[in-house]
Amino acid sequence: MRSFQIILATCCAIGWGSLAHAHPHIFVDVELEIVFDTEGQPEGVWISWAYDPLFSMLLVSDMGLDPDFTGEISDEERTALDGFDMNWIEDYHGDTHATQEGEPLALSGPVEWESDYRDGQLMSRHLRLLSDPPDPAREWVIAVYDPTYYTSYGIVGTPQVRGRSDCTIRVFEPDWEAAGSQLEAALDEVLGAGGDIEADFPAVGALFAEEVRILCPAP
Repeated sequence: MRSFQIILATCCAIGWGSLAHAHPHIFVDVELEIVFDTEGQPEGVWISWAYDPLFSMLLVSDMGLDPDFTGEISDEERTALDGFDMNWIEDYHGDTHATQEGEPLALSGPVEWESDYRDGQLMSRHLRLLSDPPDPAREWVIAVYDPTYYTSYGIVGTPQVRGRSDCTIRVFEPDWEAAGSQLEAALDEVLGAGGDIEADFPAVGALFAEEVRILCPAP
């Protein structure tokens, strides 16, 4: 996804310059589905992304799709779209973070994915496996955020569960006021040190992250 930044920078240069002076740049609605295996153990997570209409338009145009801006694409174009955001560079880890009691849980890269473009909006869905599965009887957490806050992710609806029906799923919002205050303080520090806000933007994405907390009875 970091290659998208290059696309956006180009678009700013040709007339979207107002986007270049604030974070975040991209807005993504997220849906999650937690997958359990036949023994009731956490196996993986399906992660769905729906990109904001402006970014969708810019990226689709850059790819040479939907040249008439109808908001729809043909089946042939849809085939060309497949996996458009799955070619991750080496230091990009998917912006999905799983933890248990504060310790990170390793996730695989995407093992399956789907892509679409409908009503002027790019959408994708991918499955990541839990390489280091949590103990489902102790609360564990999934948070979707970009540490650099270049992209803002918002969880839509209630995350779904596949393979079990006895788990409790809760979504917690961040303390928006506190996050905003910490961001402002961090930006003041950057400016005070003579830094460039865009180039030296602080890693505050976790402050603005919603958390999905999962707890299940012992299988």
